[in-house]
Parts: sequence; C-alpha cells; structure tokens
Amino acid sequence: MMGFAILASGTAHAQTQDSEGFGDEIIVTGTRASGRAALESSAPVDVVSGEAIADTGFPDLGRALNFLQPSVNFARAATTATAANTKPVTLRGLSPDQTLVLVNGKRRHANAVLNVNNSIGRGSAAVDLDTIPESAIERIEILRDGAAAQYGSDAIAGVVNIILKSNARGASGELFASITEEGDGETGLASASAGFGIGDGGHLMISASARHQQATNRAFVDQRFDRITYRIGDPEASVASLAIDTALPFGETLELYGFGTLTRKTSNNGAGFRVPGFSPIHPNGFLPIIEPRIWDIGVTAGLRGEFGDLKADLSQGFGSNKADFRVFDTANVSLGPASPTAFDSGGVTYRQYVTDLVLSLPLDNVLAGGNIAAGGQYRRESYQIRSGEPDAYFGTGADGFAGFNPRNPTDENRKAWAAFLDAELRPVKPLLIGGAVRYDHYADFGGKTTWRATSRLELMEGAAVRATVGTGFKAPSLQQQFFSAVQGALSAGRLVTVGTLPVGDPVARALGASDLKPERSRNFTAGLVVGPIEGFSFTADYFHIQIKDRIALSEQLGGAAVVNILTAAGITNFQQVRFFTNAIDTTTRGVELTARWQGDLGPDTRLSLAAGYGWFDSKLDVLRPNPILPTLPLLNTKSILFVTEAQPKSKFTFQGSLTHGNFDAGINVAAFGTYRSQPLNAIQTFGGKETIDVSAGYKILQGVRLGFGVQNLLDADPDTIDDQQSFIAATGGSFPTGEETPIGLNGRTWYARLTARF
Repeated sequence: MMGFAILASGTAHAQTQDSEGFGDEIIVTGTRASGRAALESSAPVDVVSGEAIADTGFPDLGRALNFLQPSVNFARAATTATAANTKPVTLRGLSPDQTLVLVNGKRRHANAVLNVNNSIGRGSAAVDLDTIPESAIERIEILRDGAAAQYGSDAIAGVVNIILKSNARGASGELFASITEEGDGETGLASASAGFGIGDGGHLMISASARHQQATNRAFVDQRFDRITYRIGDPEASVASLAIDTALPFGETLELYGFGTLTRKTSNNGAGFRVPGFSPIHPNGFLPIIEPRIWDIGVTAGLRGEFGDLKADLSQGFGSNKADFRVFDTANVSLGPASPTAFDSGGVTYRQYVTDLVLSLPLDNVLAGGNIAAGGQYRRESYQIRSGEPDAYFGTGADGFAGFNPRNPTDENRKAWAAFLDAELRPVKPLLIGGAVRYDHYADFGGKTTWRATSRLELMEGAAVRATVGTGFKAPSLQQQFFSAVQGALSAGRLVTVGTLPVGDPVARALGASDLKPERSRNFTAGLVVGPIEGFSFTADYFHIQIKDRIALSEQLGGAAVVNILTAAGITNFQQVRFFTNAIDTTTRGVELTARWQGDLGPDTRLSLAAGYGWFDSKLDVLRPNPILPTLPLLNTKSILFVTEAQPKSKFTFQGSLTHGNFDAGINVAAFGTYRSQPLNAIQTFGGKETIDVSAGYKILQGVRLGFGVQNLLDADPDTIDDQQSFIAATGGSFPTGEETPIGLNGRTWYARLTARF
C-alpha cells in the first residue's frame, strides 16, 4: 500500500519543514522512482510548503511564489485585460506557456484566454494559478529543468507540480483582510479545509476559498483634463474555489483515487481613456471597463495498484476553462447616440481530456538499484470562440474590446498521443544515471521525439555534482492557431484598433502568416549540491537553453500596404493586424543558487533561514524576415524585449522565520534586478527594486493564531516612464510605469490573518 502514494500521480505527502530538514522532502517530480529526496535528485527541485505560501500574506499563488522563489517571475500587469485578469508565472525568464503545470502529477489545462496585450507572456495561453485555492495546497514542487521527455509539450523551462492536501482527519480555516496604505485594494478572504476518513484507510479532503478584492489605482493625473482618467493597478476581482482530493483502497493492492478543482472568477480593469467628444453618450469622456467572467474546472479520476513489484497507474483527466467577456461604461461610436453602454463581447472556451497510463518497476537487484518506467498518454483538446452580440462588433465596434466575431466560425479540436520510456540506474551506490525518451504525435503537425539524460555523483557524504541534458518542444496551442478578436491597443503611444487573425486567415496570409510549427529546445544543466548537513543545504546550478522557432505574436502591422489589403478584403473596423509566427530563435542561460538552514536555538525556539539567487540572460539569435512584406518586420523592438529583456535580469530572495513558544515572526526580502522594455516609445532600463515583508503572530488559543503583517515595508515603487511627457496628447501622462514590474504598484500593504487548525 505504501507504493500508492509515490506513483506518477504524485499524491504523496512530504513532511512539513517543521519536522524535516530542508532538502529531505520526498519528491515525485522529475523522477518516477519512489522515496527520492529533493537534494538526491539529478536536477534541481525546490519544495515550497503550503504553509510557506500562506505565510507570505499574498492571497493569490502567483504573487506568493514570486517573492519566495528566485527562478519564478510574476509580472503585475496593471492595464491589460487578458494579462491582469489571469495569473500565470514564468520560470527562468522564459514564457509562461514554456512551463508545464501539473496538479498531483497530472497535466493541468491551460487558459482559454490568450494574452494578446503588451505585457510579459504576450502571445501565450498558460495555466491560471489563481484557479487553484491556496487552502488546498500541501506543497509545490518546482523542477528547474527541461523535462519534455518525461512529461511532453511545454516543459521547456521546467515543471511546477502542485500537490493537494490529502488528509484523512483534521481541519483548518482562515480569515484574511488587507488594505494598501493608499486606502484602496481592500481584500477579504475566507477559506477552510477538512479531511475525513472513508472506508478502510481512505480519505476525503475538501477545501474551499472565497476572496474579493477591490481595485487599486495608481494612475497619474491626466494633464489634459486635470483629473485622473485611467485606472492603472490591480483589477477588481471575486474568486470562489472548491477543491477535493480523495482515495479509497480496495484490498491490499488497488486504490481508486480522484481530485479536482472548481473555480468561478470575475474580474475587471480599465482600458484606455476615451477623450471628451469621442462619443456623444459620454460628453466628459469615458473609461471602458473589460470584465472576463471565468468558469474553470479540472478533475481527474484513476486507479492505481501494485502487482508484485510492478506499480501501475491509469487515470482520466478533464479540464475546462471558459471565459465570457463583458465591456461596460463604453460605447460603439458607429451606432451614434443610440449606442448601448454595455456589451456582450463574446467568449472563448478551452477543454482538454487526458488519459494516462504509467507502469513503474523498481530494479532493486540490478547493480546498486534503479527504476524503470514506461507509459502512454492520449490527449484531446478543443477550442471555441463565441461571437459577441452584433452591436459589439458593428462598424468600429465597442470601444475597449469589440470582442469576438471571427471571420469564420471557430470550433477547433485536435488529438495527440504519446509513449515514453524512463529509466534510472545506480551502477555503484554513489552514481545515479538516468535516461528518458518520448514520442509525441499531434494530428495537426505530426510527430516529435525528445530525450533526456541525467546523472548525479556523490563525491563524499553530503556533497554531490549533478547534470542533465536533453531536448524539448512546445506544440503550438489551439489558442495561438485560431484566436481571432478586435480590440484597442497602444501603438507608439497612440490608441488604435487592432485585429488579431488566425494564421490561416487569407488576410493574415497576405501579410506574411504561415502554419505554425512546434518550438524546439535543447537544454543543459549542471550543478553542485551540499547537504543536508545538520539542517544546512546549498545548491548551485548553471543552465543553458536554446529554443528554435519560438512562437510569438507578431507586431501590430500597419501602414499603407496593410490598409490596402484590408480594404480589398472589405475590412474597415480595424487599422492594424497581428498574427502568430515562428519568427525567432533565442538562447537563455543563467545561474541559480539556494542556501537553507534550520535548527533549534532552545527548547521552545526554532529558526529557519532560506536564501536564493538567480541570474538570467536571454539573447535573440535569429529574427526571420516577413516573407511577403519584408519592409514590415514580424517583430519590432518592443516585442523582442518582451521575450529577451523585460523580465528582471537577476533576483535575490531571503526568508527567515522564528518561533518561540506561542510567538512567531517572519521576514521576506526580495531584490529584483534591472529589466529593459519600451513602454511607450523610448527604450528604457528600469532599475532594480527591493521589497521587505514582515509578519508576527501569536497563538491566542490552542490551534488558533492571530497574525499581522506588512508587505513592501519600505514602500518601494517601480521607476516611472522616462518619455511620458512626449505623449501628453495621447495619454495625458497617466502611466506611472510599464506592464513589466514584478513588485506591482500597490505600495505598502497591511494585513491581518486569523487561522485555526484542529
């Protein structure tokens, strides 16, 4: 029965850091062998406990990881609807969709919402981490290494594996409230989780969470009208989530299991301000508000068992992300005074069905031991676009977001299957070598073979070297291939209407689009591991990732040649066009360091310290020309910077926690390096910023803790835009910074937490 917990489904529990040293946590990511500790892995794996996530005081998972992990970045987009209202993270300075997200070891479905805004992750449809309640999380394992040969498409930068709680008893609850020093952004959260024993040795774990946050606004006074006209900050949002994890043994060798999440999410933020005179309905001007309403569900059911030494796991998963867009406080100027002020702008839906079979056999009697695993996967995906109401896309369309009205109906699907072989062997006890090979076949572009080789050599007790090398790929998503919409966007500081067209659209073809190919990668990682030695551990790793045929959203192509093609096609409701393209090759390299220690200072006193550092360098290797209109580059400087330099060049994190009897205190420090972007017209290097978060708590009753904290204690702000004054006529000087800041715009924030555990 013990083998059930460490099959590929990944539902094993690691002990908490209070009872186990750093690096001793048992992991299930990056290996299919049972009982592997994080520091014993051939590739770097970080383990973040659910308690550490909650202790940051950030109620959303992306922000919490951003301030805990040096390799994770979470850009706090402030004005872009598709980026600000979904919450993916990046790993190692790459794109959000180049990190594979698993839940309990199973592939998580992506967003239906595609980020088409000028922000980090432009052109990606990644996993929204805000759809997984923090109260349901036992721990998160972050594999910082390419692993496509083990898990398939998307695992170029690494893998984030979210392990859900699976308790058979006990309960916990939390009340949380926060407010910024400016008096906005009020946030309230209530969560609870409880475990129940079922049958003979089974469990049912239920977690629920509800959160509402008011918007924040750090827009500068519009110098054209001497008032604040924009809304620039965190969106207003309401999120309600439910998660379950269950397992029921049948006899001594079989176990039926299942887990899932259900989330309802509504959030909104402002588009660009429309000046007085733009519409007769709004004589003083207006700020359109874009509001996606999202339903997200992910469920998996499976059967696992042991047949002698052989372990088997068969599962079926389903995931769905559905977003309906509404725009209000707006107008369609083509309808004149009769225009409505609110519109249904349509919606998008992405669904995924995944069938997995994994067979695993320990090789205890072969040399010094090992493990071999084999399996297969079948996946079916679908993507639909629902057109908005006719008034939303009539003529120039509803301002802010004219929404969806594809030139051709969009209801696409594809199938893919895969087979893999994964083995690890110890020729002698100090040496672990491994290899994996996988073949994936997609119905739309064919097959792809990837491989991975790993090694770890223990030099002496408590010191080892490790290395991995391999290949990977990322399939073009259905969203990237078939997305189609019309919306407003800034172009050189000027508000324009842009049409995003699928690559198969005749207009896109006439402007240089072609069928998308899968991205291809080669990765290498090598490092040193020290520990665990009396509560201390240290790791240092260098990585190098080459990616060819990266998929990117093209530049907003405009000008006389584009207008002529649009006019010939009878298109008058947008002036610029963009589409997806395999336009670039890049190389990313970096260094990652971690150091941790924890120990007892006295009978009732315990101290834990953790520090991390990451340095990341991405370069453009190849930019392919537009094959049809060579004078119109597929990507300009702004888009290239989003891929190469718009994320922090370096990052340092430090966490310290002290417990003494019923009292506890903590400090989190994050120092972000410089980054370069082009928020308006000038290329600008934004300076590095440091944030300090402090917290303290006291157990007022047995199992009940009251805590208080301050985030961004020193009230750090990102640099302002240098060439703001050059665009007063277009934006009024309203923008405080670009969309790339990792620290956000909120400034100092105060919070209180009341937690109970039984």
